Amino acid sequence: MKRRNFIATAAVGSAGLASASAMVSNNQGQSKEFKLKHNINHSVCEWCFNDIPLEDFLKTLNELGVKAIDLVGPDRWPILKKYDIHCSMCNGAEISLTEGWNNPKYHEQLIKNYTEMIPKVAEAGYTNLICFSGNRDGMNDYVGLQNCVDGLSQIIPLAEKHGVVIQMELFNQVNHPDYMCDNSLWGVELCKHLGSDNFKLLFDIYHMQIQEGDIIRSIQNYHPYFGHYHTAGVPGRHEIDETQELYYPAIIKAIHDTGFTGYVAQEFITTWDDKIEALKDGFMRCDI
Repeated sequence: MKRRNFIATAAVGSAGLASASAMVSNNQGQSKEFKLKHNINHSVCEWCFNDIPLEDFLKTLNELGVKAIDLVGPDRWPILKKYDIHCSMCNGAEISLTEGWNNPKYHEQLIKNYTEMIPKVAEAGYTNLICFSGNRDGMNDYVGLQNCVDGLSQIIPLAEKHGVVIQMELFNQVNHPDYMCDNSLWGVELCKHLGSDNFKLLFDIYHMQIQEGDIIRSIQNYHPYFGHYHTAGVPGRHEIDETQELYYPAIIKAIHDTGFTGYVAQEFITTWDDKIEALKDGFMRCDI
């Protein structure tokens, strides 16, 4: 192709991309028909929308037909029950993201916290309780894995007794430097060592796209060890629309094809003026 023809063709292509971008931008705030098929159990992480009063947000979820919310602690479970919203991922037993099960010096406190929290989760009618590996702080990954096994093994029997699933979240190294549970294989190995259906991985699609990619293959290969999913756009942890690199309908289909019956929770930070419209858009893209 001659240079002048290439430049002309490129100009037309650029104009097309600009037009497409404008179309995406113009969709912000415009209501589309919203009707969920419920082939997927939808949830949303409360912290991403915490500038909206919780009761108002729960009312909105009721209007949308979304029955669950993530990362709410026991002090606010009564409010969830008031609006018949399920807590699909409980928190409140952890120390922090960086101080976790891979370091024995935190085991005494963590065992106390989880021993107290597990029965509360079960009594409330919930199932999932989050946990974290903690940072390496110079620790070898194999040592950290064994430390996690040693500590978690002391609470897993209680989780089994109460039907609670302890779920360790996978993080990337860009947002959470030095976090140990930063890849699927390490997490899967921990699951295998613990050997209990009451310990799973929270597979955060955003984090693992940044850290290792190959999202659909990971879901297909390791889905028995994944008990929960989080979404967000890459880069930036924003909307899961055409402005980012992941194609969520295919990812959600891969999750559905494994027979997964747990929850997929939206965990993006919206850039739209109308946050609820952005959330509705995210739900629809994951509603196969």
